[in-house]
Amino acid sequence: MHLRFSFKLVTPFLCLMLLACHSNSQMVSARTNSVGFHESPLRTIPMPMVFDTLSAQTREITYKLDRFYEREIKAGFNGSVLIGYQGRIIYERSFGYANREAGVLLDHNSSGQLASVSKTFTGGAILYLYEHKYLDINEKVQKYIPEFPYPAITVKMLLTHRSGLSDYSHWYLGHINDFSTPITNKIMIDMMAKFKPALEFKPDTRFKYCNTNYALLAIIVERVTDMSFPDFMSNYIFKPLGMEHTFIYDPNVPLPPFATQNYDHGWKRQQVMFADGVYGDKGVYSSAEDMYRWDQSFYQRKLLSNETIEMAYGPCSFEKPGVKNYGLGWRMLCFPNGNKVIYHNGWWHGNNTSFYRFIKDNLTIVVLGNRFDKGIYSQAPQIYSILCGVPVEKGFDSED
Repeated sequence: MHLRFSFKLVTPFLCLMLLACHSNSQMVSARTNSVGFHESPLRTIPMPMVFDTLSAQTREITYKLDRFYEREIKAGFNGSVLIGYQGRIIYERSFGYANREAGVLLDHNSSGQLASVSKTFTGGAILYLYEHKYLDINEKVQKYIPEFPYPAITVKMLLTHRSGLSDYSHWYLGHINDFSTPITNKIMIDMMAKFKPALEFKPDTRFKYCNTNYALLAIIVERVTDMSFPDFMSNYIFKPLGMEHTFIYDPNVPLPPFATQNYDHGWKRQQVMFADGVYGDKGVYSSAEDMYRWDQSFYQRKLLSNETIEMAYGPCSFEKPGVKNYGLGWRMLCFPNGNKVIYHNGWWHGNNTSFYRFIKDNLTIVVLGNRFDKGIYSQAPQIYSILCGVPVEKGFDSED
């Protein structure tokens, strides 16, 4: 299939995303059949990636976006970008190096560290298990991790960052003075059980973003399925969705040839450190096209039912006013008119990532950078403004 629509016609259509909101009208029933976690799930055919370079309207969009990225490259951007609209790629570019020392350029198969965008996968895995009745997100964490030392915290509080836990990257070095040796999720929970770091606030009284929450969720996946988190993610999410360039990072295993190296802004290679062995909060490597497959799987209901997806998109913290909120694995912008923008950003070892989903009209913006550049977080709003031809509405901004 080829993309054939008028830019003049689609522009006001896209701009309606900040004027009105509705849920996807295609409702499907929740899955009822469970699967065994040592069986091979059915594998779907990867979604075709089509970009119609012959369309005059597409060339007009491409021209404007190319000029935009000429400026971003001069400002230091090194990475990949993909823009998808209703299941079709309308813009895809890679700028710069995957491995600068070896002279390897980025391409459409280049996989970078997603950093905190990995949380969308961890949250998706937990919701998959919830939907198939392998766990209950309203249960206490201790049901699945008996050594967890905080009896009042539930799985949902981890998902929504309302647990009150402190970040393991802050308290771990206070007990073990070793910055360079990677630890594992098991070491993290063992240390937590032993030293019982103080909570920062009473559970479920407010929101505070904390990586510990999602590292614990990865442990819950392992305890429930009796599989390693990387194996579960590969066998039940990545492979079934055709994400052939997506994997969980292991500091003890060499990166595959399609994975990018990580740099600071001055092109200094980032070194492995203690937190690199922990996954769930980060650790997923993926390409821009694979991220679009992940995005489209929610519209196609390949992994989760409509009911579960709508639950994931529901804001969960209301102590502070404003449009920003957090659901079950997703940041979101909830505008007064009812419209939502579902997104997540990431930042780790020079990798800045941005994943914006305008769910009303199935418009997606993926930006993956492997050279430190905080400007990446403002690209999605600017791209949206280019597509619409209007200033971005107040409140549509981004953060890590």
